[in-house]
Amino acid sequence: MFKVDRNLPRRRFLLWAAVMAIVGLAWLGGVLMAAESTGELFFTILHTNDEHASVIPHSPAVDYHPEIDNPTVGGYARLASAVAGIREEKEAAGEPVLLLSGGDYIGGSPFSWLAPRGFAPELTLKHYIGYDAVIIGNHEYDYGSAVLAGYLQAAGYPLAHEKTVVLASNTIAPPDHPLAELGLYRKTHLIELENGLTVGLFGLIGKDAINVANSPEPVEFADQHETARAMVAELQNRGAQVVIAITHLGVEEDRDLAQAVPGIHVIVGGHCHTALHEPVIENETIIVQSGSLLEYLGRLELAYDPSAGIVRIRNEENGEPYLLSLDDRYPLEPFAAAMIEEFTAELNSLVLRLTNGHFMTILDTVAASAFAVPNTPPLQESPFGNFVTDAMRLVTEEKTGERVDFAIQANGSIRGGINPGSLDHSRGKIAFYDLAELIGLGIGPDGYAGYPIVSVYLTGEEICRALEVAVLLKEMMGDTYFLQFSGLRYDYNPRNAVLLTVPVINQPVPSAVLPGNAGSVVRVERYAGEGRQGTGDEGYVPLKRGDQTLYHLVTDAYIVSFLPMVGEMLPMLNIELKDRDGNPVPEDRLDDLIVRVDGEELKVWQTVVEYAAAQPLNAAGVPEIDLYYAETAGRINPVWSIPLITWPILILLVIVAALFLLIRRAVRRRRRLRRLRREM
Repeated sequence: MFKVDRNLPRRRFLLWAAVMAIVGLAWLGGVLMAAESTGELFFTILHTNDEHASVIPHSPAVDYHPEIDNPTVGGYARLASAVAGIREEKEAAGEPVLLLSGGDYIGGSPFSWLAPRGFAPELTLKHYIGYDAVIIGNHEYDYGSAVLAGYLQAAGYPLAHEKTVVLASNTIAPPDHPLAELGLYRKTHLIELENGLTVGLFGLIGKDAINVANSPEPVEFADQHETARAMVAELQNRGAQVVIAITHLGVEEDRDLAQAVPGIHVIVGGHCHTALHEPVIENETIIVQSGSLLEYLGRLELAYDPSAGIVRIRNEENGEPYLLSLDDRYPLEPFAAAMIEEFTAELNSLVLRLTNGHFMTILDTVAASAFAVPNTPPLQESPFGNFVTDAMRLVTEEKTGERVDFAIQANGSIRGGINPGSLDHSRGKIAFYDLAELIGLGIGPDGYAGYPIVSVYLTGEEICRALEVAVLLKEMMGDTYFLQFSGLRYDYNPRNAVLLTVPVINQPVPSAVLPGNAGSVVRVERYAGEGRQGTGDEGYVPLKRGDQTLYHLVTDAYIVSFLPMVGEMLPMLNIELKDRDGNPVPEDRLDDLIVRVDGEELKVWQTVVEYAAAQPLNAAGVPEIDLYYAETAGRINPVWSIPLITWPILILLVIVAALFLLIRRAVRRRRRLRRLRREM
């Protein structure tokens, strides 16, 4: 009788494991022998950027569940697990690991609201996870340079440089500013890795990032290329074999940097939120970036050849991807999770205070939706842009008792669209956290996070000018500056925004420079009805150029600060902010325009949350987002016609043709006269 050996599967497994161990050791030995024979030094760079306070798993956070598969991404506890696993793997191989951040770790989710209250959850977690260096991005200035200094102190700086160095090489803080006085940032950092490799680090913030920084004053910034040359030279003089620039420039500025400044082996970038699934190689410099919001952890495996001074990439030969998705394959690292719970408790207390007790926790349900409300496509009217501006207009109107005619918001302040929950425990739900993180940037004079609503009065003529400004911003400055509107609709010809572009200097010339205030906006209608504007014609009346009637407009403190600046560059588009009596409001009194309810600033995020909570109730008694916001509503309409520049050209051509015909006729007449004279 055949007898079954019950230990056979176990023996086979042990035999397979032994064979695999021998193969693995042989492979490792071969790698080490190859490295020894070539003299190469191996090391790995792990990197993140633009984390934007994504402390917990999100997209949306309401979908997270610790015991079931879920589509959420990110979170520092998952990041801690991923980093710990790679470090353990590399330690066994005798390879050192660097962990770096390209900036903008605050400014985004409600967790960043803790920064003005004296907490530093993001940097504190980075210390625990073991970041070697981080830099200062533009969103670190969201609450002003003084709050940034307090944030760094709350994270333990300057002593905390021993854990995680903060680099800001082209940042120039005044000597008496806490950032400089206390040594809260450094210019360079030199690290000797366990394998003897000496690595030099420096950090840069770029031109575009500086341009969109909220309140960096009185901090100034040196030229990034000049700074980089000086930092490379300094680090090389101090013995750095490999030079790494950690930047908040964006990929295009990173490429320019690599072209302009030799000696940078690797650029770990940020700012433009680009997930580079393969590095960009520019002038032998390796450029990497890992997207945003901790969706990915970047992994760059490198080898340095001391004899040639060359760094090469090893990801392909090791079979390792450049980006690792921080999804639910990574469990929450227990100690990081415990730290996050403590910060979440602080945030819950703050939310309870800021919402007057309406929401107890950041994951409380505000509303439900059977569909997503996107903030895309870029450079166009968007459903969530309509939702936000409607909230600003209608909630402000309700709270103040004064009619609000228009509301404006910029895409740069709208950080995404509504994605309701998709699992059994979360289906259709929109949590406070998931809604507030979309529109929670900035700070007000009250010291609390969130841009306040600002109330101004403009004439109808100035509203038309503002629309011309909106089209110019779209064409000349991109999606960040694209303006969404409530209370009106308009048609514009994109071809007429820019009259022409001056060659060589590549300088656009706006069509508004033409006499007679010619421009790109061809039709404007304001909504004169009550409540939310419709998609039909009911309630709309024309708004014409030259209208001197005062209209009530709301926006936020950031946008209102740059609207008058357009008039300084283009006087024909001048906009003068006024109070309800039509009196001009000087720049040093803009805080007087902030809307306050019961003595407290009305925040943009607050209007959006309250508007969502005021949507019609569904059968379950939960506010449900109206189907109106499933798509756009015809508020911003491009119409294509012959560009303005065509008419002067056509007129010129007609004049030239007429002159040609006149000259030709005159020449023929002279010839005829000469012929007649000969015949006589």
